[in-house]
Amino acid sequence: MVDNSRNAAMVLEESPNAQLSKTILSKYLDLPQPDDRIQAMYIWIDGSGEGLRSKTRTLTFVPKSVDELPEWNYDGSSTGQSTGMNSDCYLKPVAMYKDPFRRGNNKLVLCDTYNFQYKPLETNHRNSCLQAMTAASDQVPWFGIEQEYTLLDMEGRPFGWPKNGFPGPQGPYYCGVGANKVYARDIVEAHYRACLYAGINIAGSNAEVMPSQWEYQVGPCEGISIGDQLWVSRYLLHRIAEEFGVVVTLDPKPMPGDWNGAGAHCNFSTKSMREDNGIIAIEQAIDKLSKQHLRHIKAYDPRGGKDNERRLTGAHETSSIHDFSAGVANRGSSIRIPRQVAEDKKGYLEDRRPSSNCDPYSVSEAIVRTVCLNE
Repeated sequence: MVDNSRNAAMVLEESPNAQLSKTILSKYLDLPQPDDRIQAMYIWIDGSGEGLRSKTRTLTFVPKSVDELPEWNYDGSSTGQSTGMNSDCYLKPVAMYKDPFRRGNNKLVLCDTYNFQYKPLETNHRNSCLQAMTAASDQVPWFGIEQEYTLLDMEGRPFGWPKNGFPGPQGPYYCGVGANKVYARDIVEAHYRACLYAGINIAGSNAEVMPSQWEYQVGPCEGISIGDQLWVSRYLLHRIAEEFGVVVTLDPKPMPGDWNGAGAHCNFSTKSMREDNGIIAIEQAIDKLSKQHLRHIKAYDPRGGKDNERRLTGAHETSSIHDFSAGVANRGSSIRIPRQVAEDKKGYLEDRRPSSNCDPYSVSEAIVRTVCLNE
């Protein structure tokens, strides 16, 4: 039998971050902070549409709202968002959270990105999403996203997997317990607590079907806040895994073969869906979604469906990328109506098509424009 725990320990020895002493770090993080100085970590999405960047500035006051935060700039030529001849891009704060790393009055600041003419950058999907959410605000759209991800070692192999082989077939790992079934739960627990501290509306977490694959859920969130909170929760996940010397990937099919892929299933409802006999509104929404399948596939991963081609095969609890389908409690359909929703005749629908590396702004905007705004 392969000793996976020993393999994991060997991999951590190869990680530069895992070798650093966190005890030494705590000596300095415990230093008293001046009352009139805080650290604000500005976070933004880079030119890949998937990666996150961040940098810190000192503020001489404790902001009470995001409107008080100053705008900033960065070198867009180093993030794939501008040329070196005209590199400055602008950061506009849009959401603020408590910083679980520095604690105290320090803040995490999510930002929109703009070019030198103050026009939204190509990867700034929040701008148009906010317009859609504002137009549909009377329908009170709620979202919940189930973020699946995979933990990798420094060599790019799923964390804890044998170096020269594979773990046993899928089956015992989903919601599993035990050292031979679950790897790196420490990261999951740390991330969960960090989200709660920061003010992210994290709803739960669980081990997924493939070993070293996990899921957490964010929501319910109204309107634009689902995108804000999911992006910041991803930032927290990457930062925490960084400290453990482990890599997070949102690749929707990190391991080819008979292994489950990773998605970001989106639960969605409007006020009318949540009311008595809301099942009628749910069925109407599904009909609208069925007529815009291609449009949604293009919006549901950063490469316009190319990433999802590897995941949405009709196998491993997915629907086919080529066909739209819907069903009650059917995990092989595009849209799933949970069993409880069908019995209660009200609630929400689950869109199972978004990939794990989706932009939640693009996903939520596409749903709202199709279902609520009839576009």
